[in-house]
Amino acid sequence: MTESYVKKLAAILLDAITDKDPLVQEQVCGALCALGEAAPEEVLGACEEYLRQHEKLAHPYRTMILRAVEVLVSSHIGELDKAEARAVTLLASSEMTRAKELVCDWQRAASDVLVAVGKRFVGTVMEELLSKFQPGALPHCSVVQTLASLAASNVFGMVPFLTSILSTMLPMLGMAKHDAMRVAFCCALQHFSESILEYLADLDQAPDPTVRKDTFAADMLSAYDILFNHWLQSREAQLRLAVVEALGPMSHLLPGEKLEEQLPKLLPGVLALYKKHAETFHVSKSLGQILEAAVSVGSRTLEPQLDSLLAALHAQICVPVESSSPLVVSNQKEVLRCFTVLARCAPDRLLAFLLPKLDASGERTRLGTLQVVRHVINSAASQMEVKKPFILSSMRLPLLDTNPKVKRAVVQVISAMAHHGYLEQPGGEAMVEYIVRQCALPPKTEKLGPDSEDHTADGVRAISISTLYLISTTVDRMSDVLWPYLLAFLTPVRFTGALTPLCRSLVHLAQKRQEVGAEAFLIQSNSNVALPSPYAITTRLLTVASQPYVGDGRGAASLRLLNALHRSIHPLLGQRWATTVPPLLEHLDEFTEETLSQKEWEERLLAFLRDTLAVVSDNTWICQLSLEMCRQLPCYTGLPQEKNFLYKCVGTALGAASSKDVVRKQLRELLEAAGHQEEAEREGLACCFGICAISHLDDVLAQLGDFMRSDVFRKSTGIFNIFKERSENELEKLKGTAILCYGYVAAQAPRELVLPKVESDLLPNMFRYFSTKVLGIKVETKDPALKLCLVQSVCMASQAICSSAQAGSFHFSRKPELVAQMMEFIKAEPQDSLRSPIRKKAMLACTYLVSLEPALEEQVRADLTRRCLHSVLSVLPDPEGERDHQEHLSPWIKSPRGHERARALGLSACLLRHFLDHLRVGALVPFHNLGLLIGLFSPRCADLWPATRQEAVSCVHTLLYLQLGYEGFARDYRDDVVERLLTLKDGLVRPDPDVLFHTCHSIGQIIAKRLPPEQLISLLLTMFEGLGDPDKNCSRAATVMINCLLKERGNVLLEKVPELVTVLRSKLQDTQEEDILQAAQRSVYLLASQHCAAVVASLLGSPLPFDSHTCTLWRALAVEPGLTTQVLGLLLDKMSRDVPFKETRTFLLSSSPGREATLLPLAATCALYEVMSVPASGPAVLGLYPQLFAALLQRVSCTVGVALPRTLQAKERRSAASAPAPRTLEPCSSAVEALQAMLLRGGSEDVVQRMELEGGWQLLRTSAGHEEGVARLASAMAKFAGPRLPLVMAALVGTQGSTYEIQRVTSTGFLAELLNSNVVNDLTLLESLLDNLVARQKDPCASVRRLVLRGLANIASGSPDKVQAHGPQLLTAVLSGLDDRDDPHNLVALEAMVGLPRLLDLMEPQDLHPVLPHVAIRIRPFFDSEKMELRSASIRLFGHLNKACHGGGCEDVFLEQVVGGLVPLLLHLQDPQAAVSSACRFALCMSGPNLKCEELAAALQKHLREGRGLHFGEFLNCACKLLMHHLPDLLGRLVSTSLFYFKSSWEDVRAAAPMLTGEPRPLGP
Repeated sequence: MTESYVKKLAAILLDAITDKDPLVQEQVCGALCALGEAAPEEVLGACEEYLRQHEKLAHPYRTMILRAVEVLVSSHIGELDKAEARAVTLLASSEMTRAKELVCDWQRAASDVLVAVGKRFVGTVMEELLSKFQPGALPHCSVVQTLASLAASNVFGMVPFLTSILSTMLPMLGMAKHDAMRVAFCCALQHFSESILEYLADLDQAPDPTVRKDTFAADMLSAYDILFNHWLQSREAQLRLAVVEALGPMSHLLPGEKLEEQLPKLLPGVLALYKKHAETFHVSKSLGQILEAAVSVGSRTLEPQLDSLLAALHAQICVPVESSSPLVVSNQKEVLRCFTVLARCAPDRLLAFLLPKLDASGERTRLGTLQVVRHVINSAASQMEVKKPFILSSMRLPLLDTNPKVKRAVVQVISAMAHHGYLEQPGGEAMVEYIVRQCALPPKTEKLGPDSEDHTADGVRAISISTLYLISTTVDRMSDVLWPYLLAFLTPVRFTGALTPLCRSLVHLAQKRQEVGAEAFLIQSNSNVALPSPYAITTRLLTVASQPYVGDGRGAASLRLLNALHRSIHPLLGQRWATTVPPLLEHLDEFTEETLSQKEWEERLLAFLRDTLAVVSDNTWICQLSLEMCRQLPCYTGLPQEKNFLYKCVGTALGAASSKDVVRKQLRELLEAAGHQEEAEREGLACCFGICAISHLDDVLAQLGDFMRSDVFRKSTGIFNIFKERSENELEKLKGTAILCYGYVAAQAPRELVLPKVESDLLPNMFRYFSTKVLGIKVETKDPALKLCLVQSVCMASQAICSSAQAGSFHFSRKPELVAQMMEFIKAEPQDSLRSPIRKKAMLACTYLVSLEPALEEQVRADLTRRCLHSVLSVLPDPEGERDHQEHLSPWIKSPRGHERARALGLSACLLRHFLDHLRVGALVPFHNLGLLIGLFSPRCADLWPATRQEAVSCVHTLLYLQLGYEGFARDYRDDVVERLLTLKDGLVRPDPDVLFHTCHSIGQIIAKRLPPEQLISLLLTMFEGLGDPDKNCSRAATVMINCLLKERGNVLLEKVPELVTVLRSKLQDTQEEDILQAAQRSVYLLASQHCAAVVASLLGSPLPFDSHTCTLWRALAVEPGLTTQVLGLLLDKMSRDVPFKETRTFLLSSSPGREATLLPLAATCALYEVMSVPASGPAVLGLYPQLFAALLQRVSCTVGVALPRTLQAKERRSAASAPAPRTLEPCSSAVEALQAMLLRGGSEDVVQRMELEGGWQLLRTSAGHEEGVARLASAMAKFAGPRLPLVMAALVGTQGSTYEIQRVTSTGFLAELLNSNVVNDLTLLESLLDNLVARQKDPCASVRRLVLRGLANIASGSPDKVQAHGPQLLTAVLSGLDDRDDPHNLVALEAMVGLPRLLDLMEPQDLHPVLPHVAIRIRPFFDSEKMELRSASIRLFGHLNKACHGGGCEDVFLEQVVGGLVPLLLHLQDPQAAVSSACRFALCMSGPNLKCEELAAALQKHLREGRGLHFGEFLNCACKLLMHHLPDLLGRLVSTSLFYFKSSWEDVRAAAPMLTGEPRPLGP
């Protein structure tokens, strides 16, 4: 931009600043600042001129202009010369004092300009200000304020002026009558004092180290007298606060004896202000400074005032802190600072005052006191060292406080104590126990009121958990305190809530002990602490792991601790647990609390226990473990699931024990101690007996027999018979337990052992418990629980017989009796409802019994069938009951046998019709199972059997009328849409597939019209299950209906999109059928066409790397250009919006970079590849070509050297070990592949091929070759994709403001390489490219600045005819590169030296010649650089500079530079690097003509021409002779310069220097 253009533009903006809209004014101000970044001098001049020409411009607009001036001055202060600074200073001074009255914004803006200028030109500004700060007259208020601001912003520059300023200002204090003026003086004195103190603190760096504090003492004392004795008494609150703010720093500058004299008046005077002001921050801050000054002079008058000081400060700390008032928070910090001062000078008095207040009645008093205690523990550690026991004993009362806020404060105090060694003292264990108790609080106790400060996230439990982990992991001295003490909290039930944080801390401590050594790691007995035994720890951790997600994931935490303690549990377990515990943890990581199968998880834990017992193989150890398990059973009363699992563990341990006496004893005790009244406990105990029976069948049966014969089953008689009813109830529960035990024994024990005992032992005992004899008559129980126990046990026994290998030959003589008993149970169940599972269990038992020998009589079979059907069909209908029926019929409906399907559908149709006929709806209620049932039946409309198809339509027809009934329609109502189903039956008779599936589509449309919205998702999920139907017709019909539903009703499924996408992906994994795959793709396309963003987000949530099924779904989104464009746009947004990587802990702790890719951009990159790999995506890619290219290139750049997240690294290794993946997940490679796919799909195949041939793709992936790869890509784009470049360039320019250096480097490198091609000239892009690159010269990244220079030099190749037109601009940029001071490695300068020779021959001489000496001077230091590249480039450039002078009339000007470079060039002919030596040859040859000695020039050409061998001594002798003959005046310079090289680091150069020094002696011609 030319100067006149900038001024015109600035004038236009300045005229627009008078707009009435404040927003427009702000925008204009911002535009002025932006314009000033490019041309600061012109814009500053325009602003100055505008303000001077528009004297009547209103002050709000003048303020906006001054704000812009201040911004420009601040950002370009280093570029201003003294004249410009003087002009700006005069302007701002005039503006600031133009109005006599106070106009705050205007005068403040002008003052800010002066302060900005004063940061560098303090003398200029002070000269102007002092001219308006004359003795005897009050200055303008803004002048005083500006002096204060200057003192704060430029300490070293202002302090030397303060002596004279103070001497002038002190007489003015008495003259000031207005409060505003007095406030300004106070502010000035405050900042002056602070600047003096800062100056004295950094005296070693100060310009005048002789400045002393006593220089200002007298002046400060005089000012103090006026401020304290007169102004502090003012009624104006603002003035009082200004005075007290000034008194704080001034007190440090008062003479010591005067301060001591004033303290008895000063401190009470300051404390009195607490009562006068609501905002007390400034009072507290000043008080802290005064106290520090008093302590620094060793004041004795401070002690009598301690009581009043402590009382006032304590009252301040007890003020409630409101988050909306930052001054209150700041006030508390200053008050705590005061307490720190007092703690260091009077610790005894402070603690005597504080600690009794821990028992105060007021909550705020206790909270404030605890806050101060915590602060002094941290800030006055050395003074508190001897007070530790006293402080610890005083904390006993707060430990009993129940107030949540106080608890939180106590935890914070304990945390501070831990860091300073308090907990190592006697009584420290109580503090640790307190923390653990708070960790064990149930989360519900933390729900406080809406006005409470303690929100759930910051509640007592949360802060206690974080504190425990913090002191365990970061405070090394706590290791011996916490280990093994924390183990004592594992087993007590009251600490159950703290198990997860306890385990995490103990794991860390155990690992630290293990690092120290084996002896330190083993758990040692502690006489002071009752530690749990290894058996207790094992039992506890294993039991709580059965509910793994409870308590913030205690399952994983307890297993990790168990693994960490393996040596203390048993020496043999370490190696085994190292392989068995990790799979358990991985299993928990794969699932959530909702998706984990509890049964499977418990089986895994029991298998882990069995494996552990097998490894130990020590009967004594196993018996001790089982005994401990039995002891812990009562601890889980009220926790039925944990107790049930512990029973299973007991059974497993007893099964592994070899001591029969121990097994029998513990089984007996279990039976006697169990809580038989609880159903879960009965079940758990029975499981225990069943598991134990696997190894000890006879012992288990013996104990059950002994239990039956014991006194427990004998009714009491006599006076206590009044409790008969209760005794009978308890007796029934005992019987139920025994019966269940027999059932589980039958189910678990080895089949070959159990079969002989079924009829002789198990069943007789079951029935003996079930029925009793009264007066010789058999009486059966009426207790339903006991009935259910018998039915379950019979069912388990029957199933055990059926599953045995001898089932076919086993003659079950008691079978008819059992069948009859089951029929009695079924018959006894009420016909109107399903009150208990007895009916279902009894029918299931009959299912197993029927298949056993002997066969039932025909009549018995008929009676059984009739009884079962009657029992089911007679139950009054209800939706839940209908679902139960369908659950039983569903396997038959999907049977591979056609006749079974037909029967099941026929029965279903009858049941539904029966249900509809008996439907009674008293109120409008939802039909919850409608979607599930329609999803079950509707795919059967395409069944291979015509009868099944007909029945399926009937079922759907009836279901829709049931729905209408639930909606309140009359039973005889007929719906036209639903009735169409009956007319569609004809289309299902013919086997023609086209007609069949067209009919299915019509059925789907009818369902879509009548299905309630809330049922749609359950219908779809059920139909998705139908995709795996063995009948291919039905699975295809399901796909037809799914897509019909999605098309018709998909608009209401937004919230269900993630669930649907997950199901689709899982279904693709379960099938290889082409029809299903296409239908799934169609489904995701239909979903995306209505909910594109939700589908994209759901697919992005798929696990990485994407499996083939997820890739299939991505590719399904590329079939239609409009949708594909949306998808690509969303993916671009996801890829570019999130941070591309995060710094890892390795990076934070070491100097080597460590970066991990973030998941969302990585997933979006992989998704882009999949979408763009589809040919149909071509039009969408073409439409987004520039955006895609720019974003993917930037993605490549910011993933170079970036690793996968650790979780994905492990997955990638596993997948690579099993089968190599078709595509890598490595972040940079995936981005490169996406870029390749985009170019191929966008019609740039030639670019891809050229990059492949040149190895450009591989270069892009590496840190070392990335820049070269970008250059090759730009070159290929320029050659083969020229028409695309304007928009691509615009997109890349938009990324040059990126916060990531590598992205700016990449975009600059690409644009720079474009200038190497003439295509930019053909496309008229040259001007804009040049402007863009030149603007990047101020980039903070040296690599960007280097590439800018490379691009500017490329113009010589791409557009040589344009070099002259832009010569001055190019030269300015190159010179700026040579002068780059922010590049420690001089790579920018190297690029400038390499690029400039390419431009020299193409430039106008008048542009070039004036700068040649400057360039020569700038490159001279590089001749002797340690880096070969810098030496070679600088010397070769020197040669080109000489060449540019030939015949141009500048030889005389350049001669001095030639002479100065002669010695280095001669000596570096001996440089060890051939490139440097070659450069010297070239430079000397080019220098010859400029020395004005033809003979010397000819000699240089003769000896140094390329390709000729050089005899250095001979050449040096010849050259020196000629130099001495023709240029004898150079002798002194040559010798002095060569002496410098006597200490050269290069041996050959060092040897050549004496040769050169010895050569220049008088030798005649």
